[in-house]
Amino acid sequence: MPELPEVENLRMGLAKNILNQKILSVEIGKPKLVSGKGTLRKISTKKKTQFIKGVVGEKFIGVERRAKNLIFKLTHGKILIAHLKMSGQFVYQKKNGQNAIIGGHPIELSETKLPNKHSHIIFKLSNGVLYYNDTRMFGYVLYYSDLKTFEAENHFAMYGVEPLSKEFTPKYFFESLKNKKGRAKGRTGKIKALLMDQKIVTGLGNIYADESLFEAKIRPDRQAMSISSKETTRLHKAIIRIIKRAIKVGGSSVATYRLLDNTRGNYAREHKVYGKDGEKCQNCKKPLTKTIVAGRTTIFCPSCQR
Repeated sequence: MPELPEVENLRMGLAKNILNQKILSVEIGKPKLVSGKGTLRKISTKKKTQFIKGVVGEKFIGVERRAKNLIFKLTHGKILIAHLKMSGQFVYQKKNGQNAIIGGHPIELSETKLPNKHSHIIFKLSNGVLYYNDTRMFGYVLYYSDLKTFEAENHFAMYGVEPLSKEFTPKYFFESLKNKKGRAKGRTGKIKALLMDQKIVTGLGNIYADESLFEAKIRPDRQAMSISSKETTRLHKAIIRIIKRAIKVGGSSVATYRLLDNTRGNYAREHKVYGKDGEKCQNCKKPLTKTIVAGRTTIFCPSCQR
């Protein structure tokens, strides 16, 4: 699943290509993708109909991001929320059929054929076509008729603050970790697990949690309750620096993720621990170690991280 830097780069690429384009028509081949966001979804023909009637004739006027979600702003206050999950992909193809631009998880068939069997939502625009392709169909694209309807669902209720926002301060971070009745539900969990659950700070996944903890010299399997204020400040600083740097160079593009301009991000070249089990630590030259935290493969340096 793409993390914040990858989704932010995708957002910028989409905004560059589709803003001010009118939606001429929409085809929805899999109503599941517009019916809800849960793992188990009840297919709704009604929502499919509302989606199509609601967006046709409108224009894309903004593309924003919240955590790992993309927020498409349309004319007349209408909104689309999209999440790529494990295998989603956006493809924008210009009106002349040339220079297909792909963003998200690569689907080999999309390189040579559009639409294809994975093209489940197709937006025909005034100057091209925007495809939402998804091989496993865990992602979603949801329609809201206005801001009030969107806010009533409280879509982002469980998310914490954005790591690059002014609200993400060292004080907020430390207090959120120690608050037993707050968003973190106590500091009894391992620190990496809390970083990835989105309730304290959003957008971090396996890659940037490992990298931030390494830079802060904190073991990923440490109990959060054991982390001092000084260590929390160090981790806070590491998260901000790494996220900013990853966005600047286009994200990590690990495994299957691609950017909208069909390139891969360069931050993978700067990884210190992620995916480097058994390699030597860049700081102490001792071997890196692999463990499992919150069901995810985790790499750290047992010598440098305490």
